[in-house]
Amino acid sequence: MTTRTRLVRSRDPTATKTDGRVRVDATAELVTLVDADDRPIGTAEKLAAHREGLLHRAISVFVVDGRGRLLLQRRALGKYHSAGLWSNSCCSHPRPGEPVLDAAHRRLREEMGFDCELEAHGCFTYRAELTRDLVEHEIDHLFVGQWNGTPMPDPEQVGEWRWLAPASLASELRDRPERFTAWFALALAHIADKLPTP
Repeated sequence: MTTRTRLVRSRDPTATKTDGRVRVDATAELVTLVDADDRPIGTAEKLAAHREGLLHRAISVFVVDGRGRLLLQRRALGKYHSAGLWSNSCCSHPRPGEPVLDAAHRRLREEMGFDCELEAHGCFTYRAELTRDLVEHEIDHLFVGQWNGTPMPDPEQVGEWRWLAPASLASELRDRPERFTAWFALALAHIADKLPTP
């Protein structure tokens, strides 16, 4: 069974948010460049890192409810890459010097409007060619949490959300992989056995 909610994107990108969230130019944010062992070696603007395929640090959060359903988000259409694709509960990048767990909590609040206890489950490295000549090349740190409630996402970040049972998700990934982000199935494979079950 799927629960889905569609969000309405603001027509005025300069409008002040009434929910207290701060709007920033995502393409100008800095990401942490790392070596193959995840040691920081510098910083770069996020868009530049994706244009040049520079290895950088990322976080992916997977939230499950008490019924064992995974919370998915559909990336907002205004995103500069992977727009309109379904992905895990939250995915982003830590700021330079920011611990990855802190970044996971921060972005879960900013993107989905809630926070919960998170457990770290390692990381993995991947490289994926995206549209518009962009490349994802990340060491992705994985976090899992359990939460029951109704998210209040930022419509600048999230176009839709839904709770999806594992069997239904497996069917969608098999039959319509193009509907999902390049990293989603890879990250899910690394933490599938760590997800809480009812």
